[in-house]
Amino acid sequence: MDFLEFIKDNEITLLDGAMGTELKKRDVMGNFKNNIENEEIVKDIHKSYLNAGSDAIITNTFSMNKLYLKDKNEDYDLDLINRAGVKLAKEAAGSNNFVLGDISSTGKLLKPYGEYEEEEFFEAFKEKAQILADEGVDAFIIETIVDLREAIIALKACKSTSDLPVIVSLSYNTTDKGGRTVMGNSAAEAAQKLQKEGADIIGTNCGSLDPEEMAEIVKELKDNTDLPIMVEPNAGQPKLKGEETVYDMEPDVFSEGIMACIEAGAEIVGGCCGTSPAHIKELAQKLGKI
Repeated sequence: MDFLEFIKDNEITLLDGAMGTELKKRDVMGNFKNNIENEEIVKDIHKSYLNAGSDAIITNTFSMNKLYLKDKNEDYDLDLINRAGVKLAKEAAGSNNFVLGDISSTGKLLKPYGEYEEEEFFEAFKEKAQILADEGVDAFIIETIVDLREAIIALKACKSTSDLPVIVSLSYNTTDKGGRTVMGNSAAEAAQKLQKEGADIIGTNCGSLDPEEMAEIVKELKDNTDLPIMVEPNAGQPKLKGEETVYDMEPDVFSEGIMACIEAGAEIVGGCCGTSPAHIKELAQKLGKI
């Protein structure tokens, strides 16, 4: 069964939770070479989500594209890092669970706001998508994007490499005016344009909204597309404790917010920053998956 068939055959598909904040707990966050230097830690995090009830896990390849990493003063092999990320996820998932290849922002701005041409973004995304597809992911997930133009470029790059399903998820900072990203894109605009450009699933993750507020974005998406809707909120809004950013929403409160998102129309659910295996397990229990 492929990933889209699984979604059609199951009322709710459960993804995993955060990778970054779980790496931080293990004092290795920010190391772009974790997939090579800390293999067992990455694989253990994947396994902890599968044990908590996840149907699919997301590769630890979030921002590993050549434009994002070009300014980092680190010696790295982009191809090796991404291939290792898929390998670890597939080893953890085995044959019973799906692996989604994670693609995120370049961290740069397109002209006229920045210095980059659309073609440069396209080539960076295509290079990464080809690696993930070659290594055998079941679908692509383009996530934590705030510029709809960038999301569409990433979508086109994925579609140019294979016929794998593509999830495209934007991050919203407000529910005002139908939900808006930092770049001013509305949820309705995103839903309509992403469907037109060939996305298989659309959604929202991260951003500055708590899980219950995310339900408003889900409703806007649902009203403007007939594609499946994914949602992955943070564990509440980020808070500063001293110099540290924390997410402190408890699993039961988080899961109640997700249930509101499901009521609004979400079919694929999971967690972003600050969510842990405990959050996913609480949700899995509510959904009757464990």
